[in-house]
Amino acid sequence: MMRVWQRWLPAAVVPLALAAATLTASLQAGAAVTLPEKSAAEVLAMIGTSDVRALSGTLEQHSELGLPELPRTGPTAVPGAASVLELLTGSRTARVYLDGPDKARLQLMDQLAERDVVLNGRELWLYNSADNSAAHAKLPVTKLPGAPGSKPARPAMPTPEELAQHLLAAIDPGTEVTVGQPSRVAGRSAYHLVLDPRSSETLVDSVAIDVDSETGLPLGVELRARGQAEPAFKLAFTELSLAVSDAGLFSFVPPPGATVKELASPAKPAAPPMPGTKRADPAMPPLPELPGGPAAGGITVSGSGWDTVIGLPPGTAAPGTDPLLAQATQAVPGGRAVSTALATVLLLDDGRVYAGLVPLERLQSAAMTR
Repeated sequence: MMRVWQRWLPAAVVPLALAAATLTASLQAGAAVTLPEKSAAEVLAMIGTSDVRALSGTLEQHSELGLPELPRTGPTAVPGAASVLELLTGSRTARVYLDGPDKARLQLMDQLAERDVVLNGRELWLYNSADNSAAHAKLPVTKLPGAPGSKPARPAMPTPEELAQHLLAAIDPGTEVTVGQPSRVAGRSAYHLVLDPRSSETLVDSVAIDVDSETGLPLGVELRARGQAEPAFKLAFTELSLAVSDAGLFSFVPPPGATVKELASPAKPAAPPMPGTKRADPAMPPLPELPGGPAAGGITVSGSGWDTVIGLPPGTAAPGTDPLLAQATQAVPGGRAVSTALATVLLLDDGRVYAGLVPLERLQSAAMTR
């Protein structure tokens, strides 16, 4: 499940929140935790060698990013940028089940409905109980260099592990990495790894990752933004089991009367390397599709570490085609922008997209040089 740390790549961030589980976690957090001392390098090594292949648990996510609360859309909208924004607002609760590299299930719990993402081999299903709608796709198969056979290009699941992979990839020589007081997350003792970016360009003030003391699995991630007292983003397990889940959880059959949409699934190249990586991990999927078309060649990377700006080529996005996207963005010269406490996205009228953990001015500067 966990790849060596040199291959950490970004993944989409995802929602989650359960009152009873939160109360239990709060009570557990009050108890003192004693663990053998470890250096930051040792905790990083634990994460890099973690090999948890199966788990199930409840995830809780809370955001204070400064975005408006967006309506909760169905899973058929997952490829769109607006649905990603929707997942980054407010609080969410989800159940997640993982079993090896090609079986996964995510259940997003809305007030009166449930949304599911189910992966079994190459079969990917998205379901929304609110309107009994489903979408189906067959994922492309990627072959690992030097390895026999092939495997499906599994979409990254929104877990603390995946978020930690993205953030650890931003570590550069200017990042101070320390170990704080041990904590308890989802009933498990954890090392508290803290990343302190020294860059003056990034919006990120600090990152804290709670790392399971037994397996090295990231159990929770907290991001703080500069100039903001409360954490800007938190994602953590409130319940966790490392037992293998029932195989039936990864089998999905649309309920009677469901509207089913078949999604195109063309083979695509692997994602480009990100800061802190030597090359792309061929087992990871390409950049997600945005309104107006899929990501294509011509991807640019400027800056490094926490200052990195990713640029996508003309035609990547079609501004103004998604009402939710329009609701979350503001008009800027030449396009629209999403500005949050931690990250900024610039969508230009020619379809170019620029994104990074930096202020809008940094993205506009990068766009002017292209």
